[in-house]
Amino acid sequence: MFQKMERALLKLSSGQDAESVHSFRTTSRRLQTLLEQVVPERDRNQKKLLKMLDRIRKRAGKLRDIDVQLAALRSLKVPQEPRRKTQLMHGLIELRAKHEKTLRKLLSKEKIREIRKRLKRASRKVKSETGRDALGVARAMLAKVVRPAGPVTEDVLHQYRIAVKRARYAAELAPKSAEGERLIAQLKRLQDAVGNWHDWLTLTQTAARQIGDINESSLVAALHNVTGGKFRRAVAALSASPTIQTAQTAPKAVPVSSPRSHKPGAKTSSIVAQTETAA
Repeated sequence: MFQKMERALLKLSSGQDAESVHSFRTTSRRLQTLLEQVVPERDRNQKKLLKMLDRIRKRAGKLRDIDVQLAALRSLKVPQEPRRKTQLMHGLIELRAKHEKTLRKLLSKEKIREIRKRLKRASRKVKSETGRDALGVARAMLAKVVRPAGPVTEDVLHQYRIAVKRARYAAELAPKSAEGERLIAQLKRLQDAVGNWHDWLTLTQTAARQIGDINESSLVAALHNVTGGKFRRAVAALSASPTIQTAQTAPKAVPVSSPRSHKPGAKTSSIVAQTETAA
């Protein structure tokens, strides 16, 4: 894990393309899960390491958000408002260039050198410790999500999106076993479905801010249609998951914080009412 983190950091410093950005973010999240959830206690070096990586990851996250929106927009095959679609794409590309420039400033040689030293020091420390049961940690993460009575809302889906992703990272830290492989496969399927919905939701929200809402733009209306279809698929995957059904029966559930890109209280009725027309 520490070697992968070092490689991902070096790759990001040499170029901020979509692949290197995604690799850095997922690897740093996995390392965070290891040090915060599996390792019994963090020392000062580990805390400082996570703080430094977190600052870079937040900046990289802005690029990742734009990358997934661009990928979704390129895959959208609809005839509505081609000029506005091109305008939206160019706006995202320009915004990415600005965020990329800011990220490069954080990746100075001095910072990278310090992070690499802290990674090596943390690696030696972790090797001498006995960690918690990673599969147990993963199941506990899922059990902490509160699912209120009634239909699944965007807020609930956002909570599961975060919990499933972190639980998968924890499960992947466990020694290989049949039980672990089943859990990871279930979490991956669920993560793909919920993550795909979130990508389209993010694009739809961006388009609405730049172009106008459904009544003002047929392109935004089309995006709402697609997002509605993705929402229904994600809810179906959530309902069919044996992992989630087991986790919902766990006692003393507590809320999981919403992701930074989500605005609590977002309505779903207008989206769910739409039908998916293109993806």
